[in-house]
Amino acid sequence: MKKGLRVIIPVAGVGTRLQPHTFTVPKPLIPVAGKPILAHILDPLIGLNPEEILFVVGHLGEQIKDFIDENYNIRVRYVQQDELLGLGFAILLALRKLEDGPILVVLGDTIAKAGFEKVFSKKGNCIGLKEVDDPRRFGVAVVENDKIIAFEEKPKHPRSNLAIIGLYYFEDSDILKKHLEKLVELDKKTGGEIQLTDALEFMIKAGQTFRPCMVDGWYDCGKRETLLETNRLLLDESSEVDDYPGSVIIPPAYISPSAVIEESVIGPYVSISEEARVHRSIIKDSIICKNAMVEFCLLDSSIIGEGSEIKGTYSHLNVGDSSEAGWS
Repeated sequence: MKKGLRVIIPVAGVGTRLQPHTFTVPKPLIPVAGKPILAHILDPLIGLNPEEILFVVGHLGEQIKDFIDENYNIRVRYVQQDELLGLGFAILLALRKLEDGPILVVLGDTIAKAGFEKVFSKKGNCIGLKEVDDPRRFGVAVVENDKIIAFEEKPKHPRSNLAIIGLYYFEDSDILKKHLEKLVELDKKTGGEIQLTDALEFMIKAGQTFRPCMVDGWYDCGKRETLLETNRLLLDESSEVDDYPGSVIIPPAYISPSAVIEESVIGPYVSISEEARVHRSIIKDSIICKNAMVEFCLLDSSIIGEGSEIKGTYSHLNVGDSSEAGWS
C-alpha cells in the first residue's frame, strides 16, 4: 500500500502486569479470542505488503522468533534490546538498522482497528488516537484544526482526552531517528525512560506536521482485567463454535479444534487454546491457555496459563505455569 514501507514492532517488555504468565511466555504470545495478541496485530499488517518488519525483542525473544517462523512467511529482522530504557530507545535501536524511508510503528501489546487507508491518506506524519475517560494513564495528543500541536506523557492535568494508542506513521524515518538520538545525547528522560512522546515534541518544535488518525477500536492487553475485556469484545465480533456432545457451549466463545471438552459448560466469553483439556467444569469469562488442564472447577473471570493444571476450585484465578519460573 505504501512503497518502501517498513514496520517496527517493539516486543521486548517483561510484561510485569501480566505475571505470572509472562514468566514463561512473552506478553505478545498470550492468547486472546483464539490467537496470540501478536497474531491479531500482524494479520492486518500482512495485507500492507511491507518491505520488512523489524521486531525489537528482549525477554523470551526466542519464543517470538519461533512463533513468526512457524506461522508467517514474511521478511523480518530481529533487533535485541538488552536495556529497557523506554519505547523511544526501543524504536531507536530499530531505526539504527534502517535506511531512510516511511515507517509504521505498532506496539506489540495493544490491538488497534485502524483501517490503514486512514493512516496513509493523511498528509505528513500520522498518530493513532482514541478518546478515553481518564487520559492521565496515557500519552495524549492535543489537537487543533486537524493538526496535533502538542504531546504529553501521562499528564497529571491533561489538556486533551485523546490517548495515543500505539500506532505511528512517519514519512521520514531519519527525522525521527535524529530526534531520538538527541534525547539520548541529552540524557533527557521522562519517568526514567527515553520517551517517544518527547521526540515527537522535538519534531513539532522543528516544524514537523502530525495529523490525528482516530481509530475504530482499541483493545488493551496490558493487564489481566483489560485482557479479559479485550477477549470479550473480540469474541463479540466473531465467534463460531462446534458442538461438543455431553457439554453445553454458550456463545460467544472460542475453542481450539485440538482442545478436549468433556461434560462441561463453557461460556459465554471463554477462549480455550490448543491442546487444553476441560473436564466436568463450568467456565465463563475466562481464557484457558495452551496445554492447560481444568478439572472439576467453577471458573469466572480467570486466566489459566500455558501448561497449568487446576482441579476442584471455584474462584477468580490468574494462574501461570510455575515450572520454569524458579518457584518451588
